[in-house]
Amino acid sequence: MRTQAVTALVAFSAALSLVLAAPPAHAQSDADRATARELGQDGQTALDNKDYKTAEDRFHRADSLFHAPTLLLGYARAEAALGKVVNATESYNRIIREGVAPSAPKVFVDALAAAKAEVGAVQARVANVTITISGPDTPSVTLDDTPVPNAALGVKRAIDPGPHVVKASADGWEAAQTTFTVADAGTAAAALVLKKASAAPIAAAAGPAAAPAGPPATATPPASNDVPSGSDGSTQRTIGLVGMIVGGAGLATGAITGLLAMGKHSTLTGECKGSVCPPSASSDLSSYHSLGTISTIGFIGGAVLGGGGAILFFTAPHGSPAAPATGTTLTPYVGLGSLGAVGTF
Repeated sequence: MRTQAVTALVAFSAALSLVLAAPPAHAQSDADRATARELGQDGQTALDNKDYKTAEDRFHRADSLFHAPTLLLGYARAEAALGKVVNATESYNRIIREGVAPSAPKVFVDALAAAKAEVGAVQARVANVTITISGPDTPSVTLDDTPVPNAALGVKRAIDPGPHVVKASADGWEAAQTTFTVADAGTAAAALVLKKASAAPIAAAAGPAAAPAGPPATATPPASNDVPSGSDGSTQRTIGLVGMIVGGAGLATGAITGLLAMGKHSTLTGECKGSVCPPSASSDLSSYHSLGTISTIGFIGGAVLGGGGAILFFTAPHGSPAAPATGTTLTPYVGLGSLGAVGTF
């Protein structure tokens, strides 16, 4: 069997070389003819090895470069083996329709005779399907993703045996699809009913204009003794102002108690000798230490509160200032070892 295949390939190659050497019906380059020769030989080898997909590709390319009944015959045989009997039948019939010239090479005459002998069996395998689409007048229809003209709907259409998919769509209609399988020489029907696409929601009847979406309007203005909103920075400025006032009071306290402590220090200098003080100076010594402590606290606390208050006050966001609250009071206080402020807002 292998010897017969090799012999057939050699004969095919020799015949193909003879044919491709003849002057073509229309101008073709030497490169095209050489490429077609190689493709034809590859196609015949693949066909002998039952590699029908490769044979289909090689014969199709070869015939596109140099059209000849021998190449088209190889393509038809590969298509038939793949189950593509519709294309195969058309290729056989093309060879028959074109015929060969009386002076044609023997391989051309043999290809024509083979086409006439083989076409009947292949054509007998062709199946058909009738596709009907209900709904739109001019739907877009595909059979196995290949467009089907509207003129071919509702009538028998040649088709290869096997499984198939029909899809249909149209503007304003819901797309649909169906599948079917048909045997050799079988008959099938594929019917699709398209439904109208859902209409867009109808706008509400005209009526009083609805209020624009957004935060609800304030029913009543805030009471005069409410704390101003912090959205415009007024709260931050108020806290900063309090810090500066309390800080200023702290610094003043530190300064006053510092002066008093200095006075006590002068008194103790006269009463004490070095670091030794008599019992009568114990009251002045205690006052000196207390005033010094209060002065230190006043300076440190005043500097911290005053500086922090200034930062808060001058970095507050600017906006429409809120109206000052009625009855707002702010009273700083200084006590022994303490300082601060009290008020109402």
